[in-house]
Amino acid sequence: MCLVLVLTSFCVSGTTAAQTKPSSLTVVPNLSDADLLAQPVGENWTSYNGDYTGRRFSSLDQITAAKVNELRTAWVFHPGNSQMLEATPVVVRGIMYVTSSNDCFALDARTGRVLWHYQRPVSSGLLDDAAAHKSRGVAVWRQFVYIETDDAHLLCLDARSGGLRWDVQYADKTRHYGATSAPLVVNATVIVGTSGGDSGVRGFIEGRDAETGKLKWHLWTIPGPGEFGSSSWPGDSYLHGGATTWMPGTYDPELDTLYWTTSNAAPDFVGDSRPGDDLYTACVLAVDPNTGKLKWYFQFTPHDLFDYDANETPVLVDLKENGTVRRLLLQANRNGFFYLLDRTNGKFLKATPFVEKLNWAKGVDTSGRPIRSGRVPTAHGMHICPGINGAANWPSPSYNPNTRLFYVMALESCNLFLSGPKQFARGETYYNTGTKLPRYEHSSKVLLALSIPDLKIAWRYPQVGSGNSWGGTLTTTTGLLFFGDDAGSLETVDASNGRPLWHFNTGQAMHASPMTYAVEEVQYVAIAAGSDVFAFSLPH
Repeated sequence: MCLVLVLTSFCVSGTTAAQTKPSSLTVVPNLSDADLLAQPVGENWTSYNGDYTGRRFSSLDQITAAKVNELRTAWVFHPGNSQMLEATPVVVRGIMYVTSSNDCFALDARTGRVLWHYQRPVSSGLLDDAAAHKSRGVAVWRQFVYIETDDAHLLCLDARSGGLRWDVQYADKTRHYGATSAPLVVNATVIVGTSGGDSGVRGFIEGRDAETGKLKWHLWTIPGPGEFGSSSWPGDSYLHGGATTWMPGTYDPELDTLYWTTSNAAPDFVGDSRPGDDLYTACVLAVDPNTGKLKWYFQFTPHDLFDYDANETPVLVDLKENGTVRRLLLQANRNGFFYLLDRTNGKFLKATPFVEKLNWAKGVDTSGRPIRSGRVPTAHGMHICPGINGAANWPSPSYNPNTRLFYVMALESCNLFLSGPKQFARGETYYNTGTKLPRYEHSSKVLLALSIPDLKIAWRYPQVGSGNSWGGTLTTTTGLLFFGDDAGSLETVDASNGRPLWHFNTGQAMHASPMTYAVEEVQYVAIAAGSDVFAFSLPH
């Protein structure tokens, strides 16, 4: 590996990129379009989910079931400015890029040593998730690193030095937009979304030129007056309807289609001000990444009253059956149902419950619409399952094409859902009203493997803990499944049957998903836990 380290120290507009002492690693990071298109990922982990499919499946084969119990901590990195990291690192040719709040770090991926550090103060005047200054990572393209800030700015940094190339504001924080996602680069376009669905904003997805940051297209996820679906949004309610886009999407290069998901409708829990289905909330949207044109949509929870957003990863899977290839989209939805769609046209194929605690609906009809049970939030509280955190949430699922199993950490929980109508008020969250934990309710996590395409549960691995973990999954060609468990450990099980193989107790809660990469023929597995990034490898 022949790389050149660029040593730079400078300030730009009150922000700094500080260079540490030289490392033996030489760096010329250059992530080509071909690198981004590689499936599955190997030595590089090129985007939030690894590759465009969202499968979080790696072709690296050094760590096997026979050797995984020899894994040891290679290094630990502590950024020092966040108590709860949510980022998945990106690795390009031996350099790891990771975010913490509005800061970005480039690390020697072999040692965890800082190569450069871009610093930016956290923002004031934010609401809800944005006010927690969450950041889930970066996008990398060519020699550029892209991050979203808590106040919805898109930054482009020089991957060699951390220098700021440009800074564009793509949403207005005074209207309570924020950003928590990692961007995604497709066809030289940086795609970004926003948070703020519970702060009374109108959601959107945006594509910006990766070279200049200039706007290429903008797609509102709440229709305006006169547009298809606008009947659900009388008056100015469309301006506060939610449908934010706070997780990165997935992409099919052969279909040249981007799949991006949307959040719940606003206000939460009371739907009188937004009659009908409330498009395009709780949806997956199929979008032309070059123009922003909507190709099709599928809505998982029409007229959502339960905060059942659809921001969980839409995983793209190709299955060959009877000589033909089926192009599928899989999602374990927050509403408790696991969905199988035809991603060429959005046609609903199949759905099934994947949790036992599910009472808001009796099932799903042949068109994919839920058959509701009649349970809705009330002034005194209605016992509804899944609870406010959903049966699944943003921590990443994964799919292994060798086992044909989809892996997700599910939550068995219920809440008392309460409603109390309230007018939108600038500067306040748009919850109407909230939830409580029922007396004697016990929440629990369970790691599930679902077979594709029949959607049956192949195995279950119940977790020890209080159900408060937010760790995702990673699977490899050697038949391993790594995940953040409910007891603060990075754990590995046999991907075919769930048999436990190895664990490491980080001593911290996990709000992130694992990834894997290789440098100089050594495979590593890394995950953010609490305020640290841990990397593991076999002895070498």
